[in-house]
Amino acid sequence: MQTSLKLASLAISTFYVLLLPLVGCSYHEEGNQPNDKSTEEHSHKLSPQMTSNVTVHGLLSWFSMGFLMPVGILIIRMSVREERGTTRARVLFYLHVILQMLSVLLATAGAVMSLRNFENSFNNNHQRLGLALYGAIWVQALTGFFRPHRGKKERSFWYMVHWMLGTLISLVGIINIYTGLNAYHKRTQRSSGLWTLLFTAEVSFIAVYYLIQDKREYIQKQGVILGNLEPITQDQENVQRQNQKELLPQQPCGKHNALKNLFD
Repeated sequence: MQTSLKLASLAISTFYVLLLPLVGCSYHEEGNQPNDKSTEEHSHKLSPQMTSNVTVHGLLSWFSMGFLMPVGILIIRMSVREERGTTRARVLFYLHVILQMLSVLLATAGAVMSLRNFENSFNNNHQRLGLALYGAIWVQALTGFFRPHRGKKERSFWYMVHWMLGTLISLVGIINIYTGLNAYHKRTQRSSGLWTLLFTAEVSFIAVYYLIQDKREYIQKQGVILGNLEPITQDQENVQRQNQKELLPQQPCGKHNALKNLFD
């Protein structure tokens, strides 16, 4: 566990040492530009190349933190329901690892792209959250690779940290995508309503599916999701009722007198 923490600290330090100089250079270049009114007017208008870069950055961020990472969480949640050591459990586990690592690589590509091509004054929530996320996802990846073996005392603590950090990264990543869509609308003057609606629908579907996982067995038992069970037809129900009647003891026939029950 100590080795994992040391590697995580080293990763964070390396991240800031390598990437923050790019931030400073970009900010320094902006300060050297003339401050006349014509320059200020054109600074708010993105060139076609810059607009393309913003779009690619947004797609990378969405696909990594808005799709692959939540899906990876769903998959590892499904694997817990499987019997340990089975082929299905192993497939789900390695699929979780592959999706999360692909998410980390795509998010890193988006981070490098933003630091090299965009303004990096970090005076807005989108850039600040993004910088924190880029460091956190690498810490999460390292804790995943250097996890303690089952049965060790550190395993429970590691599980809680890995689960809480992964959930927090996914939630903050989703929030940052919304702030990115808002920033895209402000900088390009293009409507982001459709993308916001589609992303909201995707997040809602994933959230509902995530919550259903805990109640899936209960729902199956209630007959909502029948699975391999065949529904009971009306004829089968009538046969069951007839069999129940035959098993009941025969009652003696009474007189057809409506007042009989009053005097028994």
